[in-house]
Formats: sequence, C-alpha cells, structure tokens
Amino acid sequence: MKNNPSPAQHGKGLAEERRDFLIGNDLPIARMGFGAMRITGSGIWGEPADRSEALRVVRRAVELGITFIDTADSYGPGVSEEIIAETLHPYPAGLVIATKGGFERPGPNQWVENGRPEHLKSACEGSLCRLRLDRIDLYQLHRIDPKIPAEDQLGALKALQTEGKIRHVGLSEVNVRQIQHAQKIVGVVSVQNRYSVSDRGSEEVLKFCEQEGIGFIPWFPLAAGRLTGANSPIIRIATQLKVSPSQVALAWLLARSPVILPIPGTSRVKHLEENIVSTQLKLSESEMRELGEIGRTH
Repeated sequence: MKNNPSPAQHGKGLAEERRDFLIGNDLPIARMGFGAMRITGSGIWGEPADRSEALRVVRRAVELGITFIDTADSYGPGVSEEIIAETLHPYPAGLVIATKGGFERPGPNQWVENGRPEHLKSACEGSLCRLRLDRIDLYQLHRIDPKIPAEDQLGALKALQTEGKIRHVGLSEVNVRQIQHAQKIVGVVSVQNRYSVSDRGSEEVLKFCEQEGIGFIPWFPLAAGRLTGANSPIIRIATQLKVSPSQVALAWLLARSPVILPIPGTSRVKHLEENIVSTQLKLSESEMRELGEIGRTH
C-alpha cells in the first residue's frame, strides 16, 4: 500500500474497521486500542505536563474509533483513570475500559508488587470510584506477586467477579504455565506481555493465546523504534511505503496474529493520529517475512 490515508482524510472511525475481536466472547472491540500510561507525569508519576493535551488525546482516541482503553491504578497513581473519567464519562456505548491492580508506587519510576488479596480488593474499589463505574469490564492482575500464593491473588479476583465488580479477568507478564494454573481458578480472557517486532520473547504465550482464544495485549509495542540503523528492514519498508517506522511496527503486530490487540500510548494527539493510520496499512507477505526475521536476530 503506497498511499495511506490520514485521520484528516477520514475524519473519524479508522480504528473501527478493526472491530474484529471479542474479549471474553462478549465484548467486541476495535483491535487497535489506546494505552493510557503516558497521560501522566514524568516517571509515570503525578499530573501530566500538559493536562489539557492529555484530555484531548483521550477524547480524540474515541473520535478515531478506538473502543478499548487500557490503564491501571498505578499510572499516576490514579491520575490516568481520573483523566479518562473526566474526559469520557458518561462513557459512549461500546467503549471498553480495562484497568489493572497489583502494584504500589512509592515514587516516580518505582514499582512494588503487592498481590495481597486485601490490597487487590481495595485497588479495584479505588479504580471503580475513579473511573465512575459500577463494574470494570476487564480487570488485569498487573503482576503475579511472588511473595503471595498465586491462588490467593487469583482467588481475590474471582471473588470480585462473583460480587459483580469486574466482568472479566486478565493477566500481565506471565508464562504459559502461569496462565494454565490461573485458568483452574478463574477464567482468563487476556494476557498483557511485552512484545514487538524486535522483542519476541513471548512467542509461546502468543501461540497459547491463539489456541485458547485469549486476547494478547503487547505492551511496549513500539520497541522497534530502536531499530533505526540504515540497513534496518523497518526503515527500508517505511521509506518504500511513505509511512513511519512506528506505523510499520504496528501494522506488523495487527497482521501477525488475530488475537493481538496493540495499545500504543502517547501524550500527544499528533502521535495518536499517526498510530491509528497503521490500521489501514497493508504489508505484503514478503514484507511480513522480512520483518519477522528481526525478532530472531535481536
């Protein structure tokens, strides 16, 4: 595809053309989501440098057809969830907001696992309040705390689900064995692991998610931005298609697997619009093969 559309050409709804995944078999979403970590301050701490721009980013995401927003109580902490609610509540029909619990934040760039059941329950209650929701559609365990029995952490989420406070449960940074163990306790509808065209350490997890119909949410999906050498396949293909390397990296993710749900994050409307255009970018079989080799050599 040599001439790719821009958000200005289409106005709104680009992401909706990728509305082809069901979370938990009952929540249809556009496969290009929005990760709301970056609408906070430096170190994922405190207020963003430009709060008005952060609100515009969230609003524009929905205008562009994004129906899946991923956040966490630890982003800010609390700031990301508050901005989402301030911007979008009352929420438009069909919008799925996913959040996470399981970290404490002592300070900027500091992340401390806390999987104690009482903490997870309190974290969920806090997210419900900040997001102004009666029930969270997708609540994800941000990390399995190695200090606490996994059964206790997953049991807490199961209890919250039984109470009607969360609809579906997801996991983050897990391996196949951990997912299988979790499935014995609670239904798992999504897994959020680090993954990109240049970081393929979760291939086995992705394969398992495909087999199980579990949504695979890659975080740090634009790690490919590091591969900017003159001979980089990403740079070469982006130049040929007259798009950015980031757009190529996102298009690769969307084509890589039907269960991949990219959630690129940004604090700027311009970058958001650039990311959305990747949903219209079609890569050839040879381009997919060439990009696929990157993960085997980095």
